[in-house]
Amino acid sequence: MFLSNFENKIDKKGRVSVPATFRSYLNSLGYNGFISYPSFNHSALEACSQERIERLSNTIDSLNPFEEKRDYFATSVLSESESLQFDTEGRVSISEKLLGHAKIKNNILFVGLGKTFQIWEPKNFEKFKSFARKKAFQNRSNLKWENK
Repeated sequence: MFLSNFENKIDKKGRVSVPATFRSYLNSLGYNGFISYPSFNHSALEACSQERIERLSNTIDSLNPFEEKRDYFATSVLSESESLQFDTEGRVSISEKLLGHAKIKNNILFVGLGKTFQIWEPKNFEKFKSFARKKAFQNRSNLKWENK
């Protein structure tokens, strides 16, 4: 599971070290990297395992092949996705296109979200986190909790 958040610096060659716990989790799933694509909701990047992007692709494929929304999702997610592989030191190179979407210049924040994670410019995430905490507090009574 992807938990917590970790800030790392992009090196002079454009590489960033992926948090060891994130690498370990992905390795336990049989992957030596992850898939990333621009977020619909934020100036951030979505990141997930190969299995997760395949499930998303299957969901898109289940839509009517003649409806525009199928093409919109496939184009917006799958055609923008990049497979990022770890080098021998656990780093990845994120494309300028993805970094531009997330407005990332020097530092990267990896944010665990359970089955997925996001990649943010650290100051932008701090603003969003403050907003998210307020919204979560307001909506806490809507959360269904089951003890099993």
